[in-house]
Amino acid sequence: MSDAAQRLLEENLGRIVLVKLRGNKLLRGKLRSFDIHLNIVLEEADAIKEGGETERLGTVIIRGENVIFVSPAGRL
Repeated sequence: MSDAAQRLLEENLGRIVLVKLRGNKLLRGKLRSFDIHLNIVLEEADAIKEGGETERLGTVIIRGENVIFVSPAGRL
């Protein structure tokens, strides 16, 4: 992971982020932690479905190999 990517994630710990996953899945939740492999823990996570519907997931652990991108929700 690049220094810039790590810095961006560290700045957004405790904030809401969007995570796009393989299989065209999109999750939104509070970034609780991450590691150098981009494994991510989100709290209060929602799956965002087509049409804007959401499904409450709670706390999720995302394996880094499935992550396409992570974006601070306030910057979209």
